Amino acid sequence: MTSREAILALNLLPSIGPVRISRLLDAFGNAEKILTASANQLQRVDGIGGETAKLITDWENLVDPSKELTEAEERGISIITREDDSYPKYLLQAYDAPILLYVWGKILPRDKHAISVVGSRRSTTYGTSATKKLTYQLAHAGFTIVSGLARGIDTTAHEAALAAKGRTIAVVGSGLARLYPPENLALAERIANGNGAVISEFPLHRPPDKQTFPMRNRIVAAWCQAVLVTECPAWSGSLITANLASEYGKSIFAVPGPIDKPSSAGCNQLIREGATLITDASQIIDDMGELPFSFQNEEPQQKPVESPDLPEEEAKILAAMPAGEELAVDQLIQQTGLPSSTVTAGLFKLELRRLVRPLPGFRFIRR
Repeated sequence: MTSREAILALNLLPSIGPVRISRLLDAFGNAEKILTASANQLQRVDGIGGETAKLITDWENLVDPSKELTEAEERGISIITREDDSYPKYLLQAYDAPILLYVWGKILPRDKHAISVVGSRRSTTYGTSATKKLTYQLAHAGFTIVSGLARGIDTTAHEAALAAKGRTIAVVGSGLARLYPPENLALAERIANGNGAVISEFPLHRPPDKQTFPMRNRIVAAWCQAVLVTECPAWSGSLITANLASEYGKSIFAVPGPIDKPSSAGCNQLIREGATLITDASQIIDDMGELPFSFQNEEPQQKPVESPDLPEEEAKILAAMPAGEELAVDQLIQQTGLPSSTVTAGLFKLELRRLVRPLPGFRFIRR
């Protein structure tokens, strides 16, 4: 049995969880030794009682990791463990970080520059509009958008990221063969087909339940640099995600809502408790200090203008701006030959990316 199959076998066993598996790994050194240990040896580990020890010693009669691996491969799903380089190391800041992840799609190095966008499943027109605007701006600026693929705000956030031609990560509260909600299967396919990844720590056929969603929320909270809550009532699970993220040291942003609308009570509560009030994505970008687009550690050979992620018209505008020289909008229109509306919109997007800085008198300077 390979190390991957042994870890998968432990993850397939019911009611053990990542915390106890981590303790077992610390005690025995690897998953293979855990599966071959006696019940007495297992029970010497903190938190491992007789019932859990019996599950582990009887694992061959309960789970089939080879079958799970085969089905995952047939579905185009990869399984990564903490030992793999592709495992998102920023998840390890959670004390109960997933032992493994099922990945439909691809995780890229740039996905560590992420903003989690969460909110109510029963979103209003106001919440949907705010989510579309802010998520589109953030995704276009280069941040990967992380959310939970749930109905309402989550769905809107993923769709807005795709509309911005950005990346998005969907963390689901079920197995990937039991995708929930089922009506988001087409959206999940769009994400997985080159625009991000759909992620789960649960076995392929694990149905969603009251336990899986809070577990999903901790991944959403740990993955990101900051959490944006766009609309939620006072009893929303989004508040759990925000609180977890706060414990991990992440910034919390919230969109204010009408004081007489229960649908915004949770966001207003977060703001009252110290979350940053947000009305435009530029406020988040200023708070973050740096845009992912400007990071050179992942692809040091590339400059922003040459990056395939920078649209042609924005690259043309930026190329027309020598470093340190102030240029008026009219000058850029003349130099680029682009329509005035295109130049104005392009400058706004370059400003969001923190590649140019606005000056008085409708003038701009390259950063």
